[in-house]
Amino acid sequence: MNKKSIIIGIILSAMMIFSSCVKDLDVTPIDPSQILSGNLNDNPDYMKEVLAKIYASFIINGQGENGGPDITASDNDFFTTTRALWNCQEITTDEAMCAWGDVGIADLNTQTWSVNNPFLTALYQRLSLSVTYANDFIKLTKESSDPVIQRYNAEARFLRALAYYWDMDLFGNPPFTTEADGVGNFFPKQLDESMVVGRKKLFNYIVNELKDIEGDLGEPKFSYPQADKAACWMLLARVYLNAEVYTGTAKWDSARYYANKVIKNNSYSLATDYRQNFSADNDGYSNPEMIFAWSQDGIYTQGYVGSTFIIESCSDAKYIRAEDFHGLTSNTNWNGNRARIQFLNVLVDTMATYEGAPIPVADSTFSMCADSRVFMKRKKSMDIPSASSNGDYGIGVYKFTARNSDGTLPANYSTAYACTDFPVFRLADAYLMRAEAFLNLGKSDSAAMDVNKIRERAFGNQDHNVTAGQLVANPTFILDERGREFYYEAQRRTDLIRFGKFTDGTYNWMWKGGVHDGIATDSYMNVFPIPGAEVSANPNIKQNPEY
Repeated sequence: MNKKSIIIGIILSAMMIFSSCVKDLDVTPIDPSQILSGNLNDNPDYMKEVLAKIYASFIINGQGENGGPDITASDNDFFTTTRALWNCQEITTDEAMCAWGDVGIADLNTQTWSVNNPFLTALYQRLSLSVTYANDFIKLTKESSDPVIQRYNAEARFLRALAYYWDMDLFGNPPFTTEADGVGNFFPKQLDESMVVGRKKLFNYIVNELKDIEGDLGEPKFSYPQADKAACWMLLARVYLNAEVYTGTAKWDSARYYANKVIKNNSYSLATDYRQNFSADNDGYSNPEMIFAWSQDGIYTQGYVGSTFIIESCSDAKYIRAEDFHGLTSNTNWNGNRARIQFLNVLVDTMATYEGAPIPVADSTFSMCADSRVFMKRKKSMDIPSASSNGDYGIGVYKFTARNSDGTLPANYSTAYACTDFPVFRLADAYLMRAEAFLNLGKSDSAAMDVNKIRERAFGNQDHNVTAGQLVANPTFILDERGREFYYEAQRRTDLIRFGKFTDGTYNWMWKGGVHDGIATDSYMNVFPIPGAEVSANPNIKQNPEY
């Protein structure tokens, strides 16, 4: 059994779904109801299992067949953290549009959401639940002198900081609790009634928390997919990269510093094949680029979540058949998500590829494009004629696959569930974060070197390298490069906001604002609302401005 399956076994022993992998860990599955605060310290394996529960809370719906979902919904996989996060980060932008008629989808597609959007509510609740799990675990382990338990405690604090980072990025000023508050019936408070002030305070908390736990985390690559020092540095770099959005004050040198720590550590290298980052062999044991990801496995983590959701929701029976492109054959071809033509114009340099001429119909997969990151296919029409048009319109995306990068099937292959981990941090992001920081610090030559590191992998040569002068002349080049590198990885909304392109009218895309050609939307929508149900139920919560 490979190491990835062993880690998956750790997670699922806590979930009580399967027990076969537990033997590799000398852990006996236990009814979760028996692992209580009073006996958690009786056995270190209990701590490992509860820690695994915190990790799992970000990617699957709950404890599976024996325990059920953590939060009940009409479709328990529909509102899991990573799936709801992906919707909020992607279909609100130029990169994706969903054809489904489920309540809340159209609002995200067109940037017309309200305080009652179910995906916002689900994501808010899920992140709060992960924080609650982490708080309880941190409280019960914080006094331990055992170095292993101290590392577990640091990992839980990292996961809490990650949840709070997404809370800060998406909702601005969420309720705030730590292990000092305990778990029980009380109304949590925001850090400040003002969204602006509360967000600044949460930013400072996250930064200080990550710096405090850095020394207790494992060394880079100590035990994928558990959080280690490199994951901590990546989260610090990303928080600092967006510091001006969160606090009003840029922190470019700090972003550069932590991205540089990852790169100079030399524990990671870019995958030779870009596609490996989104294939079944993309785990941190097979892929030198993966730093931190939500681990998935076709046998041991089954659910229509994460990469499985992306693969299936992008496939359809005619244009992007999962059987042809992705390797999944059961419950497939959901025909939901597709890209908008404005993003195709970002991803494909038509001037260089097609010499400025229209893209020929015959090149349905854009095979003439020299950029190896293009995994898209023309559908019936690249124009999406209405906001409710079915999935036959737009540009199909098949970036994620359930096959290995060489086209073979993984050892734990399932016809319905992918073994492909969902990337949270990979080395390419460290290079592009450092490049953006360098550019904003006036070091355009260094920025160009980092951007070209990524472009040389993408194009296979130096023919498409960018110069320092080109970066200075086109400040949004790095935004476009991030789009080309990280599309469908749940980063686009955050990047567009940082560059001032999400709501204002300087960049519009099809059906933004509910209009075919796109219009500017109100700037307050750069932050999502606190769900209406939370504001109604909790007298301590103040809604974000203008909602």
